[in-house]
Amino acid sequence: MSTYPETFQGYAVGSSVNWNKAKLTSFPPKAFEANDIDIEIECCGVCGSDVHTVRGNWSELKSLVVVGHEIVGKVVRVGPNVTHYKLGDRVGVGAQAKSCLECSRCKRDNEPYCKTAVFTYNSAYPDGYISKGGYASHVRIHEHFAFPIPEGIKSEHAAPLMCGGLTVYSPLKRFLDQAREANKKYGDTEVTVGIIGIGGLGSMAVQLAKAMGYTKVYAISRGTSKKEDALKLGADGFVATAEKDWAKSHQDTFDFILNCASSISNLDLNSFLSAMKFGGTFTSVGLGPSDESFSVSPGSFIRNRSSMGSSALGSRAECIEMLELAAAKGVTPWIEEVPISEAGVNEVLTKCENGDARYRYCLTNFHEAFKTGEHKL
Repeated sequence: MSTYPETFQGYAVGSSVNWNKAKLTSFPPKAFEANDIDIEIECCGVCGSDVHTVRGNWSELKSLVVVGHEIVGKVVRVGPNVTHYKLGDRVGVGAQAKSCLECSRCKRDNEPYCKTAVFTYNSAYPDGYISKGGYASHVRIHEHFAFPIPEGIKSEHAAPLMCGGLTVYSPLKRFLDQAREANKKYGDTEVTVGIIGIGGLGSMAVQLAKAMGYTKVYAISRGTSKKEDALKLGADGFVATAEKDWAKSHQDTFDFILNCASSISNLDLNSFLSAMKFGGTFTSVGLGPSDESFSVSPGSFIRNRSSMGSSALGSRAECIEMLELAAAKGVTPWIEEVPISEAGVNEVLTKCENGDARYRYCLTNFHEAFKTGEHKL
């Protein structure tokens, strides 16, 4: 049996110029704290945020960057103050590594919006350490930001839910609860959602929206190439925005529209707002390059008292709830498994940038790549 490592290994990118030329490297983990756990990684989903980060689309790389924030693995070390987990537990980790847990936002289950939040990679801890993500042998994390995986979900299917799934679940659940409460006194039970962008996020949003009880779920894409897949995922209808007068034929259709598209450069927000019901909400979770922005006429909001919202990640409570729902309803992300290696990492980063995923890549075979899986527990 191997001894517990003092350094971790991972596939790191050194500059945005060589964004798809990750190399295997060793690195020291952050200082171990009383509420931390170490997780020996089994698999890790590939998120569009990984590509945006290594390409420098949002900010400069702070150091050698190990991306990956859709992590599933086994707890192999626990701090003295850890109460949620024991050695050997299977857990998942998403895009957040730490928050203060004391401010009003954290105490109201809004940890992603904490002013001192630390994210899972390329993010600075208070002592200056730059966080390292899940394309690695292990990850060290505060126990609050690790989530128990129900037995009914395979690790490879749980991984994409850690970021992509949670990112869409949080606004979908929040709006559905609000709509049901608002509609109650009018006896209106129908709530219709439109999902823009049937990629990694959108494909999970369609499944989760159906599982949580939206009456009708529409998949919205520019063309029709993903229509058949969208219907197989559970969509009740499909809208192709390249078709002439699509918005006119769908006026007063959507209570809620969730934008999951990774680029908003050609998104006609005025048309989407015209297709919303009175008082509807448009929320965006898809993040493109930082130089992209929405353009909209104020009149589009005024005509039907619609509103525009935003959402980031999700809370611990929401993640646990989402995983339980996924296990109960059989929500299964559509994935392509790729064994982790230098070639495998660089392949999925390149394919993800090119939009080739159908619909999420998941890096696997971590124990073989890093010679892990034999630590004494």
